[in-house]
Amino acid sequence: MNLPWTKTSLYLEQMRVTKILLLVALPVLSVFAAGAQSSDTVHESELHDFRVVREVGNLQNPWGLAYLPDGRLLVTERPGRLSMIDGTQRTQVSGLPDIAAVGQGGLLDVAVHPDFERNRLVYFTYAARGDGGVGTALGRGRLDGSTLRDVEQLFLMNQLSNAGQHFGSRLVFLNDGTILFTIGDRGQRNRSQNFADHAGGTIRLNDDGSVPDDNPWVGDDRFAPEFFTVGNRNSQGMTIHPETGQIWQSEHGPRGGDELNLIQPGRNYGWPLVSQGTEYASGAEIGARERAGITNPVHYWTPAIAPSGMTFYTGDAFPEWRGNLFLASLVQRQLHRIVLDGTQVVHEEILLPRQIGRIRDIVQGPDGFLRVITDEADGGIYRIEPAS
Repeated sequence: MNLPWTKTSLYLEQMRVTKILLLVALPVLSVFAAGAQSSDTVHESELHDFRVVREVGNLQNPWGLAYLPDGRLLVTERPGRLSMIDGTQRTQVSGLPDIAAVGQGGLLDVAVHPDFERNRLVYFTYAARGDGGVGTALGRGRLDGSTLRDVEQLFLMNQLSNAGQHFGSRLVFLNDGTILFTIGDRGQRNRSQNFADHAGGTIRLNDDGSVPDDNPWVGDDRFAPEFFTVGNRNSQGMTIHPETGQIWQSEHGPRGGDELNLIQPGRNYGWPLVSQGTEYASGAEIGARERAGITNPVHYWTPAIAPSGMTFYTGDAFPEWRGNLFLASLVQRQLHRIVLDGTQVVHEEILLPRQIGRIRDIVQGPDGFLRVITDEADGGIYRIEPAS
C-alpha cells in the first residue's frame, strides 16, 4: 500500500534533489571560480591607489592581448590556443594553422587590423615549422564568429633552426597601416649582425605581407628588404606613442642590460657588438658599451627585469597616469610605470612587485582600466581599476 508523505520521507527526498542540483551546478561553479575574483586589497602608488581583479583564469602561458572594436578581448596561449573574452565568458577560436609549441615558441602575439570592422582581419605571430627547423612567422585570418577563415601565412623568417629560444615577437600596426613585428636572434647572437638573416631585427610589412617600397634597405643587396631595424637581441615589447607616433620597444639583454629603445628606421641597435649586459657564466662584458654607428638604448636595467609588453596610458580612469608608459616585467614579476620627458626617462615607479606572477603583456581597455596577463601554467587576465 502507498503511504502518504511523512515529514521524514519528505526531508529525504528534498536532500536527494538538493544533492542532484549541486552536482549539476558544479561545472558552472568551477567556470566562475576560474573567472572573476575581486580583491579588497588596495595597492598604493605615488599617484593613484588601485585594486586588482582576476577576471579570467586557467590560461596556459598567455602571451598576447588585443581588443576587438566591440570590447571583446583576444588572448593567445603559447601552446596554440586563441580565445575571445567577453567579461568572464571565454570562447575558443578555431582555425589556427599548425603551431610549433617548442621552448619559448608557440602562439605569440595578436593584433587587430585598424579597419577590422570592414575586413574582420586578425594578425598573429607564431613559431612555425619548415625545412630546417622552426622560426617566427606572421599569419592572418578573417574572424567569422568564433572561427578564423581564409587563414594564410604572410611571412616566415628565412633561416630556420632547432633552437627553442628568442622568437621575439611583439606585433603592432603603424599609423600608415603597415605592420611591425620583432624576431629574436634565436639564441645565436651573431645572427643579429648578419643582415641577410631575419633573426635579430624588426620586420615591417604591408598588411598583405608584401614589402613596403620605403623600407630603409630596399634595393640594398646586403640587407633583407623586410628589415626596419637590425641588431636586436630579443624584443618582446612594442607600442606606439599616441601623440608623436614614435615606436618604443623593450628588449631582453643577456645578464642585465635589458633595454628600452626608441625604434627608428634604418638603425642598428648593436647586439652583440654593443651591450649593457654581461655573460651569464663569466660575468665578462659583451662587446663594447658604445660604438660609432650603433644606436644606444634610451634606458636600460641591470639586474635584468626581462621586459615584455607595454602600452601608453591615455584613459580617464587614472588621470594622473595619462601619457605614462607601462611596461611588463617577467623575471621581477612586476609592472613599471615610466615617465618620459620627450625621449628621456625621468621617473620610474614599480607596481605590483611579486604580487600576481610573471607579467607578460599589458593593454588599456575601452573602460580606461588596464589589463595584464601572467605568463604562468595557470595564468590569468587581471584588471587594474581605481580603488574608489
